[in-house]
Amino acid sequence: MTKSKTIIPSTCWECSTHCGSLVTVEDGRVTKVAPNPDHPASLGAFCVKGIRGLPELTYHPDRVLYPMKRAGARGEGKWQRLSWDDALDEMTDRLLKVRAEHGPHALCGAVSNAHFSRGVSLALLMRAFGSPNWMMNQDLCGGCRGVSDKLTGLAMGSGEDIPNASCALIVGRNPYAADPAQWQALKRAKAGGARIVTIDPARTPAADIADLWLQPTPGTDAAIALAMIDHIIKNKLYDADFVGKWCHGFDALAERAAQYPASRAADISNVPQAHIEQAAEMYADGPSCFVSGHGIDAFSAGVQTFRAYHALVAISGNLDRKGGNRRGKRPAGFTNYVEILHKPEFRLPLEAANQTIGADQFPVWSGPDGYQTSCHNPSVIEAVLTGKPYPVRAMYVTGVNIVVTYPDTRKTIAALRSLDFFAVGTHMMNPTAEFADLVLPKTTGLEDEEVSLEANAPCLSLIQPAIEPQGEARSDFWIANEIVERLEARGIGEARRFFPWRTKAEFNAYLLGDCGITVDDMKETGFANFPYELGNFEKAGFKTKTGKLELYSERLAELGLDPLPAYVPTGPDREDEATRTAYPLMLLTGARERTYHHSRFRDQDWARKVSPDPWLQLHPDTADDYGLVTDDWVSLETARGPGACRLKVRVTDETLPGVARTGMGWWYPEAPGPERGALDVNINAAMRYDGPWDPVTGSADTRGLSCRITKTNAVAAAQ
Repeated sequence: MTKSKTIIPSTCWECSTHCGSLVTVEDGRVTKVAPNPDHPASLGAFCVKGIRGLPELTYHPDRVLYPMKRAGARGEGKWQRLSWDDALDEMTDRLLKVRAEHGPHALCGAVSNAHFSRGVSLALLMRAFGSPNWMMNQDLCGGCRGVSDKLTGLAMGSGEDIPNASCALIVGRNPYAADPAQWQALKRAKAGGARIVTIDPARTPAADIADLWLQPTPGTDAAIALAMIDHIIKNKLYDADFVGKWCHGFDALAERAAQYPASRAADISNVPQAHIEQAAEMYADGPSCFVSGHGIDAFSAGVQTFRAYHALVAISGNLDRKGGNRRGKRPAGFTNYVEILHKPEFRLPLEAANQTIGADQFPVWSGPDGYQTSCHNPSVIEAVLTGKPYPVRAMYVTGVNIVVTYPDTRKTIAALRSLDFFAVGTHMMNPTAEFADLVLPKTTGLEDEEVSLEANAPCLSLIQPAIEPQGEARSDFWIANEIVERLEARGIGEARRFFPWRTKAEFNAYLLGDCGITVDDMKETGFANFPYELGNFEKAGFKTKTGKLELYSERLAELGLDPLPAYVPTGPDREDEATRTAYPLMLLTGARERTYHHSRFRDQDWARKVSPDPWLQLHPDTADDYGLVTDDWVSLETARGPGACRLKVRVTDETLPGVARTGMGWWYPEAPGPERGALDVNINAAMRYDGPWDPVTGSADTRGLSCRITKTNAVAAAQ
């Protein structure tokens, strides 16, 4: 019998890399996902998460395929199937009931971020109910970088033009595990003669290929960046013409950097002075591309650390030049997801928006002037439990597993248990969905359509549905629109203003606008190129108060915060001697694995074969001090932490002596519910979320924490 076979060019959205893909469909079923070598952003790069994780998620026997309503006590694991109409009616009515009793601000959403349509759909749905409150994970991943970029006015991301760089400066990033396209670009650049400078306390593959590897004490990266700035300025290696024309606050930056000569930075970071100076000279001899990552983000000094490196990009003239960091390019008329949230026509009244939880303390992060307008997550959890600054009594979470990904797991669970109503949109039953009143089945990246702007090419990318949704799975957009329709039917006519599109096709057409590219144009290849200019600063401008790159941030000065990049000690440097004695190790979290993306794929057999248990890297000297060997289990606690978690030891010289290095996102689908191991093998069960916080974003320390370990029984942690 002859099979029908189609190959559909698409884009993988399992992570923010967005690699071009070729999806093979035979008789209505996806049989293969492979890289698209013609895609201009990824150039044939791909990883196992797209090749195996995405199709196995789509066809997983335990996938949630129908709406389900809690049939027992919350977290008891008893469910009954119901129709979409009944599920959406109940969700709408329950949310309206909470709104009637406590006001619209008592409703809150949660999602990964607003860089996908699910984030915009969620945020606008909350606004349709009158609430400005929604949470995203970027206070823990990428938010400090984004806010620093916005404050400085760069309008760039990370690693945009590695192929044309003479030097790549990699700081706190492991592209080997985090970004296959970026990793391939770095290897090609290295083979072509580019020099690689890597700054990372861990010996990652990026350190292995480096011409110069700086291995600092965790949390000291800002001191190194300021010393590099100081060395470049004193030796007149900066781009004087660019600085004179486009930079604001150069003299103030020079004065600040002079406080951190390479000799002082060496004492702070334990990196040799000569290596810091050599790194500065290699980077200054560009064109150079800055490649940044999670390692210098998401901790209580994250914004100032990124500000230091972003100032380095600015004074070196490596912004928007060939081989440097290209600014965001787009076809004229195109609108990205985040921009929608800031458009006046989709805004709540200012009085309501100013009540976003966190907007008073972190206005550059939360509220109407915030990075993506989201809440301060720890303050939302506190509001649920205490009613301060006002009650939060209902929540809709979609596309994020907050029980596992938010620090202080016990506190998050307590908050979810206390809600009047809790709904979750998900593909699989995970520890967050287990506590829901209502579970909604969502489409995967093989079943939905999305449009994306890719910085690395630059180009537009298309996800196009390869198959019909399995079961009754529906997209986040569809779910939000259906609820808005119900709000209209219940007499809330204002709701449609925040969600004017009735189909995903209408929404995607709105994004594309009059840019001259349509979805149909991209279906044959999966992407579309467009023309752009480099260095068009007169035309594009800088979105800062001064209209220049702000080395000295006028916005931070207005808020009474330090307007200049600074080194701010964190972790053990903040502790007293008694605490450092009781908790003698330094915890370094966020280590990436190629197998998993945050908490995803822990329920897939192939992934568990590759990485079956949560691991903790210890240097051989440290392991000897504790009498530990590889595969021993330890219990880990942090200073003033809420509890302990268990991890499996890996003895390796990839980490520094005295440092305990691990990843995040662990849970066991086979473990007893509802937590599914989230209180046992999840590093967030051992970490606080209640400060100290970055004064700009409110990000909590998730690395560099004082910790201690104790050997435990060598039994499977899932039992």
